[in-house]
Amino acid sequence: MGFKRLLASLGAGGASVETELFEENVVPGGVVQGEVRVQGGSVSQEIQGLTVGLQARVEVEGHDDQEYKQNIDFATERIGGAFEVRPGAVHTVRFGLEIPWETPVTTIEGQDLRGMHLGVTTGLQIARAVDSGDLDPVRVHPLPAQQAILDAFIHLGFRFKSADMERGHVRGTRQRLPFYQEIEFRAPEQYRGLNEVELTFVADDREMDVVMEMDKKDGLFSEGHDTYRSFTVGLDAYASTDWPAYLHGWLAEVGGRRTWF
Repeated sequence: MGFKRLLASLGAGGASVETELFEENVVPGGVVQGEVRVQGGSVSQEIQGLTVGLQARVEVEGHDDQEYKQNIDFATERIGGAFEVRPGAVHTVRFGLEIPWETPVTTIEGQDLRGMHLGVTTGLQIARAVDSGDLDPVRVHPLPAQQAILDAFIHLGFRFKSADMERGHVRGTRQRLPFYQEIEFRAPEQYRGLNEVELTFVADDREMDVVMEMDKKDGLFSEGHDTYRSFTVGLDAYASTDWPAYLHGWLAEVGGRRTWF
């Protein structure tokens, strides 16, 4: 028995954890409902606690501008207390995990965005043992205010290129998470001075900061550069704005024609 307990402490023959999400579709500010099942191994074990949270795979800029990927856990919550799981027994805990308002969008109109890796992670704390865990993808859909702005870009002829999450902070915003999302669009011909536009949303429960990074093309006697514009949208007041017209005004000012001199 002592040998079996040693194996369990090293992760062999010990308890395992499995998580089921009742509904994987959610919006920022919503709640993911699910259930954690702890399956006993070959020996009884003391479980010190269970946690659920969100994990995002983000880009990090290292030394010499070299980029690498890093998993960042956020919105972690402890569920239930300590308990003993006997050999072969199943211990079940239900949970409701709140999704932060800043959580990046991973799905738009039913299409998963390339480059988005985000899910619910489960942690199992076992006395004197390595933690076991699980990761279940979650599909984060845009808030109505976010969808209205995304629709406006499509209406203006922009085409989705890619999306990513980057570690860092967007200055002048209400950002609290240690990373942010960029949704990248290719510019249409009517904005001849633009290559691409990167869109970032940073929301709370009342308002949302919208940041546009516009990549300008090279001119005859000038190099291309990035231009930034930002504005704030009320989550309950977005419908009163003609977003295609509003965005066109700024986009045309920056990229409506090539700047040659």
